Amino acid sequence: MAVDEKLQTIRHSCAHVMAEAILHLFPGTKIAIGPAIDNGFYYDFDFPTDTKLTETDFAAVEKEMRKIIAGNHEFVRKEVSKEEALKIFADQQYKIELINDLPDDAVITTYEQDGYIDLCRGPHVSNTKEINAQSFKLDKIAGAYWRGDSNRPMLTRVYALCFAKPNDLKDYLKMIEEAEKRDHRKLGTEMDLFHLDPEDPGQIFWHPNGWTIYTTIQDYMRQMVRRDGYLEVNTPAIMPRSLWERSGHWGHYQKNMFITESEKRLFAIKPMNCPGALEIFKSRQRSYKDLPLRLAEFGHDVRNEPSGTLHGIMRVRGFVQDDAHIICTEEQVASEVAKFCKLLKKVYHDFGFDDLVVKFSTMPEDHVGDLATWERAEKALADACHEAGLEYEIQPGEGAFYGPKLEFKLYDCLGREWQCGTIQADFQLPSAERLDATYIGSDNQKHHPVMLHRAILGSIERFLGILIENFAGAFPTWLAFEQVAVVPVSSEFDDYAKHVYETLIQSDIRANAYLDDSNMKAKIKQISQEHRTPYILVVGQKEKDENSVCVRYRFSSGKQQETMKLEDFVKYVETKNQEKGTTI
Repeated sequence: MAVDEKLQTIRHSCAHVMAEAILHLFPGTKIAIGPAIDNGFYYDFDFPTDTKLTETDFAAVEKEMRKIIAGNHEFVRKEVSKEEALKIFADQQYKIELINDLPDDAVITTYEQDGYIDLCRGPHVSNTKEINAQSFKLDKIAGAYWRGDSNRPMLTRVYALCFAKPNDLKDYLKMIEEAEKRDHRKLGTEMDLFHLDPEDPGQIFWHPNGWTIYTTIQDYMRQMVRRDGYLEVNTPAIMPRSLWERSGHWGHYQKNMFITESEKRLFAIKPMNCPGALEIFKSRQRSYKDLPLRLAEFGHDVRNEPSGTLHGIMRVRGFVQDDAHIICTEEQVASEVAKFCKLLKKVYHDFGFDDLVVKFSTMPEDHVGDLATWERAEKALADACHEAGLEYEIQPGEGAFYGPKLEFKLYDCLGREWQCGTIQADFQLPSAERLDATYIGSDNQKHHPVMLHRAILGSIERFLGILIENFAGAFPTWLAFEQVAVVPVSSEFDDYAKHVYETLIQSDIRANAYLDDSNMKAKIKQISQEHRTPYILVVGQKEKDENSVCVRYRFSSGKQQETMKLEDFVKYVETKNQEKGTTI
């Protein structure tokens, strides 16, 4: 058994131990489900009406769990009939519902330890002694609707951390502590980047500091896609129901769309940009000589995400994607995907991410199109991966409803995984059954192209949130909203500070001059803590006489400060602005 599988088995077994402990401490509790997840597990409970579990109860639950583990109880697997299972769980309504959903001839398994029986497919460790009593910790409590249905009962979800060894748990807790310091919501306020209004959930109000970083990212991506052969377009924010019906989104995605009405017609605010790109393609007759056609769009999309799933700028309702749609022949798919992968690697490197994992998502149950078309699409994507020299992991059934996709996951400085880039092979949307896009082939006949949906950053908002946490707000020079701060030693040198500031601004260096009445040390402390500015220039009599600046470096590279001619410093920063893929 692989290490990860073994760990997941330990976690799931520990979930059963937690459920047993809670039933000991809170009799009458109903149990639902308790799967292993990344870093631990959770279990959903329905407590009696006069009982409420709080985090103050965690110590007692953990103590009871350790007592159970110390008993060295065997996990005993047993196969039972549906009728037997219904009898065993007669007083557990959620288990009864799960059992009733199974076919009459289903093989049902239970696992028992220390007299506690749970409905479970397993696997489990053989004995509780395989769970290290110092390697788990109850983490938090949340509400969760039964089976994710807001019309069903709200259950209490108890999350726990669980690892194979105590040191692994300690390392993870240290990482979480560091992550809390880097929380983009906390830093967003401290650095005056943005704010979120509870009256307008999922929408971001960008302040000048944050918007400067945002547009810097956007300008960089615009330059990169232009150099890679893309043409930038823009499509309407609101499009008619008829278009969304033909594209398939109305039937498959309507619950996530904001709907509006005008002149007795229904429209939707676009949740994605692909139908608009195809409408541009269809605006005139195309030839095979026009393909591939790469249409890039920084499309502002709006999705009706449940308010409970929103999270800072990481999960929002209104966002912009670095979106593009490559319209090509089936024969061009492999080379276009390989070309895209090369661009993606370059972009990620420039932002400081060199480790990535590729996931291949195949046909989901809820899909459009026939099996043969899906098989062709999946083969084309697999061939493209081989051509690009990419290894991938299969995610069965995780594709979009219109086609398979590759997902690119990167790792930040804390080792956390983020899914950002994606490319999807779509044989459906351009088809005659959907938006009926055609081109004239070399045989002088009409053919339907393939559409590749692709993004590198994904949501720019989310990617910026990742960057804030990855750099802890201390952005590399080229991304910093304030690259240089000019601080006079006293008000006597304000005029020279203004001169330095104007010189920097005219050289397209993002700078501010701090000319208020507070003392120099206070200004430097504020700039360092609130702005994380890469370079602070202190200017006084000597600097004024020599047309120089005393440079204080945020980054420790063997020198804390030095005096430079102003013109030399300008050239230095201009060089740093060209250096991507670094932390300075």
